[in-house]
Amino acid sequence: MKVLVVGGGGREHAVVWKLSKSPKIKQIYCAPGNPGIAQLAKCVSISVSEIEKLADFAKNEQIDFTFVGPEEPLSKGIVNYFKQQGLAIYGPTKEAALIEGSKAFAKELMMKYHIPTAKYAAFTNYDEALAYVRSEGAPIVIKADGLAAGKGVIVAKKLDEAEEALNSMMKEVTFGSAGARVVVEEFLEGEEMTLLAFVNGTTVKPMVPAQDHKPVYDGDKGPNTGGMGTYAPLPHIDSLMVERIVQEIVQPTVRGMALEGCPFEGILYTGLMLTKEGPKVIEYNARFGDPETQVVLPLLETDLLDILMASISSELENLEVKWKNKSAVCVIMSSAGYPGPYKKGQVINGLDQVSYPTIVFHAGTSEQEGEILTNGGRVLGITAIGDTLKVARQLAYQSVEKISFTGAHYRTDISSKAF
Repeated sequence: MKVLVVGGGGREHAVVWKLSKSPKIKQIYCAPGNPGIAQLAKCVSISVSEIEKLADFAKNEQIDFTFVGPEEPLSKGIVNYFKQQGLAIYGPTKEAALIEGSKAFAKELMMKYHIPTAKYAAFTNYDEALAYVRSEGAPIVIKADGLAAGKGVIVAKKLDEAEEALNSMMKEVTFGSAGARVVVEEFLEGEEMTLLAFVNGTTVKPMVPAQDHKPVYDGDKGPNTGGMGTYAPLPHIDSLMVERIVQEIVQPTVRGMALEGCPFEGILYTGLMLTKEGPKVIEYNARFGDPETQVVLPLLETDLLDILMASISSELENLEVKWKNKSAVCVIMSSAGYPGPYKKGQVINGLDQVSYPTIVFHAGTSEQEGEILTNGGRVLGITAIGDTLKVARQLAYQSVEKISFTGAHYRTDISSKAF
């Protein structure tokens, strides 16, 4: 088979890495890809937003199957377009991707189908939003309604932080049209976790639970990022809790989407808070999380291609998805200044010093004259696999210390609370 993966970050590198293990795949293409992906696939210089060009490429190269990584093309309808062209593709339609593309849509869905989540209100008027925030007080959560690359969520501990977030989103338009509408939520206390699932409209096959570390600094300090590291599985989350989340949250979500006329087929990401009252939804994504993918896929025993093909042929229900009895830890190495302004073009050294069971997933890199350079906020995801979480963590940080670039930053406490 010939497979096309759309995307060029750490998530897509992990997907390509996993697909490269399949004996059924003859050639993998990735658009646009990155230098790390280029070691496993043929990279094609087509942007993720150039849907017609991607479809033309798939036709011309007789691609058998396309996998979509990022949220942007999904929200723009890449799955709809490919299917109209008679091309096999995995991911939710534009209508189903709204579960991520609009936080207000997701909240309305949860309210209608009695899915536990935080109390909320949505606003397009700044003064009304400000009045509501002042009446509710802090701590409180302010979210840009639309897609904001994982950065449109402000957890305001103080009232002035909430007011500043509203002003930034609705008046200064920091997140563009994504912040024209805001969702204001009650602050949930508890422990965060992520449950990804393979979904084909009705069937749900949960993955191993993972936990992301969003704030940029140790101890969950500093502004939120797209994710500074993650680990899986969670030793303190047993199979009974996972089953409860599937029964009380994921399955009702999937049923609700079908009843709304937009059945969900693809990877459903459910971000959760384990509160005293039980698990509650913080957010949904319509695709693999980044960096959760970098720890979940290395633990997958079943051929990823088999799962994807079973999904699009309505046979997912009959497929057993198996997981390794191991642990994985991913530490993100970022550019100095991220998630704010940062410099690109720093030479990365030491990549050749790292070997399996540690994998270096490229998130924001470029290649110039044989050297690998930084080319993004999140630069590398250093993922290690071990028989225990402690071993995986030690291996990950040992590898992080072998890699260097000017201004490299990483958290030193990924997964430390699990011990």
